[in-house]
Amino acid sequence: MLSKKIGIDLGTSTVLIYVRGEGIVVNEPSLVAVNRDGTRILAVGGQAFEMVGRTPDTIQVVRPMRDGVIADFARCRAATACSSPR
Repeated sequence: MLSKKIGIDLGTSTVLIYVRGEGIVVNEPSLVAVNRDGTRILAVGGQAFEMVGRTPDTIQVVRPMRDGVIADFARCRAATACSSPR
């Protein structure tokens, strides 16, 4: 059976995904942009980083990781799923 060996580093500031034989394939900021009530994820990673300080009151940019610990599991899962290579 063929399988890829991967490593995921959910850092407080960046998410790194390493694939054996390819190296680091994802290096994105650990940021998620959501609407104010938190029901929709609008952007993750670099796109969310570009929104920092430029969003209207209806959009909030958050870090799902705090002090090396997952602070918001749902947003962390969404950020990882959106960042992962296909």
